Amino acid sequence: MRNESFNRLHTIQFLMIVMLLLANFGASSQAQSYVPVRNDTRMRVAPAAPLQAYAFDLSDVTLLDGSPFRKAMENDAAYLLQLEPERLLHRFYKNAGLPTKGEVYGGWESEGLSGHTAGHYLSACAMMYAATGNGEFKRRVDLIVDELERCQIARKTGYIGAIPNEDTLFARVSRGDIKSSGFDLNGGWSPWYTVHKLMAGLVDARLYCGNQKALMLAQGMADWTDRTIGTLTNEQRLRMLNCEYGGMNDVLANIYAITGEKRYLDLSKKFHDEFVLGQLAKRIDPMPGKHSNTNVPKAIGTARRYELTNSPEDSSIASFFWETMVHNHTYVIGGNSSYEYCGDAGKLSDRLSDNTCETCNTYNMLKLTRHLFCRRPSRELADYYERAVYNHILASQNPADGMMCYFVPLRMGTKKVFSDRFNTFTCCVGSGMENHSKYAESIYCEGADGGIFINLFIPSELRWKRRNIVLRQETRFPEQDTVSVTLAMESAQSFPVYFRNPRWAYDGVQLKVNGRVISPRRDSSGYLVVDREWNNGDRIEAVMPMSLHTECMPDNPNRIAFLYGPIVLAAQLGVTIPDPVFGTPVLLTDNRTVTDWLKPVADRPLTFALREVGQPVNPVFQPFYATNDQYYSVYFDYFTPAQWRNRQQDYEAEKKRQKEIEDHTIDHFRIGEMQPERDHHLQASEQSYVDAALGRSGREARRDHFFSFEMKVLPGEKNILLLTYLGDDKDRKFDLVVEGSLIATVEWKGGKSNTFYDVEYPLPADVLVGKEKITVRIEANHGKTAGRIFGCRTMR
Repeated sequence: MRNESFNRLHTIQFLMIVMLLLANFGASSQAQSYVPVRNDTRMRVAPAAPLQAYAFDLSDVTLLDGSPFRKAMENDAAYLLQLEPERLLHRFYKNAGLPTKGEVYGGWESEGLSGHTAGHYLSACAMMYAATGNGEFKRRVDLIVDELERCQIARKTGYIGAIPNEDTLFARVSRGDIKSSGFDLNGGWSPWYTVHKLMAGLVDARLYCGNQKALMLAQGMADWTDRTIGTLTNEQRLRMLNCEYGGMNDVLANIYAITGEKRYLDLSKKFHDEFVLGQLAKRIDPMPGKHSNTNVPKAIGTARRYELTNSPEDSSIASFFWETMVHNHTYVIGGNSSYEYCGDAGKLSDRLSDNTCETCNTYNMLKLTRHLFCRRPSRELADYYERAVYNHILASQNPADGMMCYFVPLRMGTKKVFSDRFNTFTCCVGSGMENHSKYAESIYCEGADGGIFINLFIPSELRWKRRNIVLRQETRFPEQDTVSVTLAMESAQSFPVYFRNPRWAYDGVQLKVNGRVISPRRDSSGYLVVDREWNNGDRIEAVMPMSLHTECMPDNPNRIAFLYGPIVLAAQLGVTIPDPVFGTPVLLTDNRTVTDWLKPVADRPLTFALREVGQPVNPVFQPFYATNDQYYSVYFDYFTPAQWRNRQQDYEAEKKRQKEIEDHTIDHFRIGEMQPERDHHLQASEQSYVDAALGRSGREARRDHFFSFEMKVLPGEKNILLLTYLGDDKDRKFDLVVEGSLIATVEWKGGKSNTFYDVEYPLPADVLVGKEKITVRIEANHGKTAGRIFGCRTMR
């Protein structure tokens, strides 16, 4: 009775406060999401496609205390305020011939991708202003826009940038002189990617902060883009698009929507390739061997264009891309890729590494999911969104200091690595700044029929302006399985409430309205529908029983992960590195009943202990998003006792071999991947190409061509060079040259299909004298292709 009285008093106090808010609905600023808001007067182009749901303005939803998302947002806000805008603008000033106002930051901001962080920072500050109302974020947005205007005026072309040698490389593009090897365009590191980030930040400054000048700057860059690529032939344009170009199609479509000027829509279509988007249009999965985050933004652009044009092809591309990525290339946490690349469809079991799940990929997959949800709401889309936002995005931030993961590793016995505050600035630091500012985006959507979708169970308050309603969601999910939603309004209104019936609620969701159990209608989208007249103070209560369950790899039923409801669990393996043979547990039992394996730990929510089936240890499990400072395993290999006896020797021998390689490794170069090739100063002639097999990237050089790279060595010790080849490659012959000396003429005859081979080459002592680094050169001097080489190590 005491609790009932307290709850009733709490509700009355809430409703009194809300009624005051209702009288002032028009006073707050608006913020545009990446997907359409209903009847948005700031958009001159209304959606042409039939949409079934609309986003709410980010400023209409407030996160409440009591969830890890509110804490993550506060951590992110604190970090954003530590950064100095003038330092992010250092190379913009320098390239415009203006005096700099602060030293350039480290990491990628001091390298070829310089300038991308400023675009992300604009977006993050703009969204943080919308989400919190803190005027300091708007002040920073306005300051950066003013300074970028100075740079644009000084350059006199409409362009604004911070990329090294940008004038030269784009001038060559405009003449049709285009050379690209995937991430390199005329010597620049994915320059259109960086251009997109800045343009997107400027558009966000306009839409979230109302800065009209920011839109004018973005239009200037769009006009410069049109002049730069407008005369390219189709062959030249497609050659240019071989290099990562970010979401140029998306931002140009958004500029079209805001301005109504069709030339920007036409320009968007020039950033449309055939080798990925053309394949998707034919419902062919092009992603095996492809760089994931190069391609997710392309699909976002097609989804946005579909909304604005009702193009069937754009619609098909966007939906099929989502389907193939989620069903064929996604791990249990909702992320995808290993070392940034996708492997063969449905083959993930042998692709667990320290570099799984690049965070940018999921940042973009969530954007795509929101677009698709508004087109056709479904439980499948919302379930994926929940899985990814809890288990990847939230899990990618260190709650102690707000720093972020580039990769979220899933190798057994691994540990997360977080960014440095001022000396990293990778792509995932940039997208990470945005990730934790916009958790409120998809909690609710407005139905085209006037109803409301309750998608995520996060404590929050929605100010539904069109209906003059305040909706308050109170919950301690996922620690508890109950949700309470209270409606405050001035007069009764009739509309449907769509409550997600998550797939993980195997025992069904129980709904109550004002304390009475109801039997809601179940619609084809997987939502429970309560359609009635609602009155001030009405309360919806939901009980969503969560249970333990497992999810196996699509290609290996005996490699599994544990979940409780939608929450991925991780085994806590301690703060010291587990021995890869004897320290990483496996499951050893004939019993496949997960509730017999894991038991709740008393007084510790979402914490479970493995009982008896672990070999060699029985660890404690807790949510993956709460695992930050110790080693862990998410996936486990399952063996019956008979299987274990048959396989233990081979299993442990291979793990021991890998451990010995790691223990003796001085330097490890993943050839064919963007950042490692830059770190190892790769040089390549024109006919040296990156190619992939079995989910790993490699590089080859065609006849009379070469590639070279640097590797660390230990002078004074015996050093070995280890190269990795593929059995499918046959009849290859090439020279292996180190520091100008021929080490070996390699004749690779091939081997077993779908098998990698490690071959060792002792390094002569005389090539190591006085050296801490050596230059390794692969030369195709024998009339045949050199490589493919799928990895290189120097070892003791």
